Order: sequence, then C-alpha cells, then structure tokens
Amino acid sequence: VLCFLNDIFDTLLKALADSSDEVVLLVLDIHACIAQDPQHFSQLVVFLVQNFRIDHSLLERRGALIIRRLCDLLDAERVYRELSSILEGEADLEFACIMVQALNLILLTSSELSEIRKLLKQSLANAAGKDLFVALYASWSHSPMAIISLCLLAQMYPHASAVIQSLVEEDINVKFLVQLDKLIRLLETPIFAYLRLQLLEPGRYVWLLKALYGLLMLLPQQSAAFKILQTRLKTVPSYSFNGDQLKHALSGNPYSHHGASQITEDGNKNLNNGNVQNDINFTSWLEQFEQIQRQHRLLAKSQAQSRNNSLLKDGQKAEEPLQLPTSNTNRAVSRSSKRGPG
Repeated sequence: VLCFLNDIFDTLLKALADSSDEVVLLVLDIHACIAQDPQHFSQLVVFLVQNFRIDHSLLERRGALIIRRLCDLLDAERVYRELSSILEGEADLEFACIMVQALNLILLTSSELSEIRKLLKQSLANAAGKDLFVALYASWSHSPMAIISLCLLAQMYPHASAVIQSLVEEDINVKFLVQLDKLIRLLETPIFAYLRLQLLEPGRYVWLLKALYGLLMLLPQQSAAFKILQTRLKTVPSYSFNGDQLKHALSGNPYSHHGASQITEDGNKNLNNGNVQNDINFTSWLEQFEQIQRQHRLLAKSQAQSRNNSLLKDGQKAEEPLQLPTSNTNRAVSRSSKRGPG
C-alpha cells in the first residue's frame, strides 16, 4: 500500500467528507494503519488540519467523529500532542480558535479520551500529566474558555482564577458567552464529579471557589447558565473555611504569596520541594496566554475596521447615482436662469 500512497492519499483524505459514516470509519481504519509509520502519522494530521481549515463545515459535521476514531485507533495522547503542536503555530487565528474549541469539547466529553483526562487530573503530582498539560497549553490559549476548562480539568485552580481575572472587555463577547454556557453545563456532568465533591471542602479548595464565582460574575444574570452555577454554589457548605487561605484567595493575585513562579495549589498542603508543581512557571504561562489573546483582539479590530470600510464604500456607491456631475449641474442652472422667473 505504501508504494501507491502518493496516488491514493488525496483520495483517502477526500473520502473523509463522504456523506456515509460507514465510509468515513472505514477510511479512518486505513489511515490508522498507514499512520503507524511516524512520518505518515505526522503527514496525516497535517493534511487533516488543512482539510478542516479549508472546509469548516467538515470540522462541524465530521470533526468529532474523525478525531474520536483516530484517538481510538491510534494513541489518543499522541494524536492530541500532534494537533496541539500544529495549532500552536497556526497563522489563521480564527480557525485555530474554532479548532481548539472543538478539540477541547471532545477532550471533555469523549470516552475515547478518558485516559488523557485521568492523566491531566494528576498534572500537579505526575510528571507525565504536567508534560501533557504544558504540551496543550500554548494551542489551548487560542480560546479563553478552552484554557479555563483545561485548568479546571488539571485541578490548577489558582491559574484558572488568574486567567479569568486577566480577561478584558473585548474578550467577553457572544462567542465567549456561548462557550461559557457549554462549560457550565459540562460542570454538571459525571466528568466533573470530582470537582463538585471538592466543593464539600471550601476551606481547602478556596481557589476553585473563587474561579467558579469569577465565571458566575461574567455571566448575564438572566441566563440559564447563571442560574445553574448559582444554584450549585449555594450548596457549598459554609464550614471548614481557613481564615488565612480565604484572605489570600480574596487578595486577588494567586502568585503574590509564593513568588513569581511557584504557588501552592488547592488541596496540596503537604507537597514537598521535590514535587512537580515547583517546576511550573505559572506567571510565564499566563503571559503566554495574554500575548495570544492580544493577537486575537488585534485581528478582531482589524476585521471590524475592514467591515466598516466596506460598508462605507457600499454606502457611497449607493449614493453615487443620485449625484449629478458638477459640469452638468452648472449647465442646468445656467439654462434655468435664462428662462427667467416662474
């Protein structure tokens, strides 16, 4: 098969857009066999991202099916690392944001990625989990809601709170609120049961509480998501609060107490100096997220400016037929003056 790969590869890729799910699944089986070779694995993922970039409808219709199936046939972590590496350097920022949001939703909901979720939940105590978190972080930064979801999944609650606090007016638009609505509803699913159980110890998970209240404050009060999250937070018991922890959490900056690069995460009071979180430069990560979001804001402003200019030009074109040339106007005036009054 590999001898004829150059002849059949394009046809196999085009078949991923076939109207039949059965055809798509069979083609993915072939792709998975070919992708056992490292070189062809990278080639497959690159071509897949290119197809999604060219045809957004393919991502909407087939994206979840294709990615879930590949994760099932190949190593899910390997697939996500490769996708993240490609999207980290993606020039089309709008596509990168859409793609990351799709990947994040699959990560949070698909049974095929349960092992990745387990690994990410151990990010603070497991070097492999931390390494995966770091591998996803840069590309996930294209979407504020994706990065917040990733932090909640990895139980890095102070960083989630810091990301929420870093959001500015331009970040909180309709698209953001739609993604936030999805996240609030996902928090009520079994996948985040561990997070809801942690709310039984609010004194130990103060940063989690602050992150969730931060999300609540971003939601419109009349929205369904606001009522869902507000109802959940009302059930948090008032006991077990530690005064010092609560005071530090309410101070606003999760990185001010332990220096620029090291903090003690929620629920990890007894971690020693040899643990993973001591190697994590949270401040640097936050700066990376803010830098990528600045690029997205500049793109949004540029697109808005282009639309405004286009509307102005269209408006001028619409008015042009009603405007008489100066020379014709002068002749009309001169003829009317010769006729005299009336």
